[in-house]
Amino acid sequence: QELAKVPLLVSADMERGMAFRVRRGVVPLPFAMAVGASGSEDDARFMGEVTAREGRALGIHWALAPVADVNNNPANPVINIRSFGEDPERVGRLVAAFVKGVNSGGLLSTVKHFPGHGDTAVDSHLQLARLPVERARLDAVELQPFRRAVESGVDSVMLGHIAVPALDPSGAPATLSQPMATDLLRRELGFQGLVVTDALE
Repeated sequence: QELAKVPLLVSADMERGMAFRVRRGVVPLPFAMAVGASGSEDDARFMGEVTAREGRALGIHWALAPVADVNNNPANPVINIRSFGEDPERVGRLVAAFVKGVNSGGLLSTVKHFPGHGDTAVDSHLQLARLPVERARLDAVELQPFRRAVESGVDSVMLGHIAVPALDPSGAPATLSQPMATDLLRRELGFQGLVVTDALE
């Protein structure tokens, strides 16, 4: 920050606090699925608070967490234990609690990977993931935690490299899709905060 002419906004993946990226000297929080197994909103909120305290101490402002994906596909190679679980209602409650904890500690929060990366069988860092389900199913499962996050005051939503034909027949991923990023996220869900893409490498 001392070297920067313009103040820097620093972000990091902090899904289980700083331990997600820093190996020593930080609190080793569990992956989200362990907290999901407890079902405790207090634990999820505390996890968010610890994440914020350590992040701020290290000069970070923006947590790219929590994961709001519903882990309902056991063949998923990339989400699995990063999710709070397979129950959309429980995932939504714990995501909202984590967001409140992060925000109370002074960090910006982010839910990812919109509109849902849990029921995919490929890693979107390597291939275009597809979610070929009907809109009614999306409302009942994938979108439920994102709705809860928006209601809880999440600061940012990360778009996933995920094609969802029921939402955008063009086959474009959410990161390049007006029907998903604008019509659904902004207009229908009412999200007015920051929108960020997943990694672009």
